Amino acid sequence: MRSKSGVPRHRAKKRLFRAVKGFVGGRRRLLKSAKETLLRAGMFAFRDRRAKKREFRKLWIIRLSAAAEMRGLRYSRFIHGLKLAQIGLDRKSLSEIAIHDPETFDAITERVRAELEKADAALAARRPALTA
Repeated sequence: MRSKSGVPRHRAKKRLFRAVKGFVGGRRRLLKSAKETLLRAGMFAFRDRRAKKREFRKLWIIRLSAAAEMRGLRYSRFIHGLKLAQIGLDRKSLSEIAIHDPETFDAITERVRAELEKADAALAARRPALTA
């Protein structure tokens, strides 16, 4: 007697059609189209999970840059000052603080500014005086 893998195949088709629920037309109803579409959707999902991380980091940097500019600091100087002040907050946390708690962000900025001034003074002291 010939075996056609009836139950396993039916189960696999059911799983596939459950996964493509919400797709339009033949992409939902036809086996081959549904399989191809699901495979492609998986590829896009894989790629975009990685892209999402880049996009959010860019967004946090843009927000931090704007918040720092409003307080008279460039983004790069602000980040450098954070490192000097040994403030270990990441860009995500800082951007959330800048949006939802401006007073705290102002305090962070003041601490950063103080550290930058200290570093600039130390650098100026190390430079040889220019003779006219």
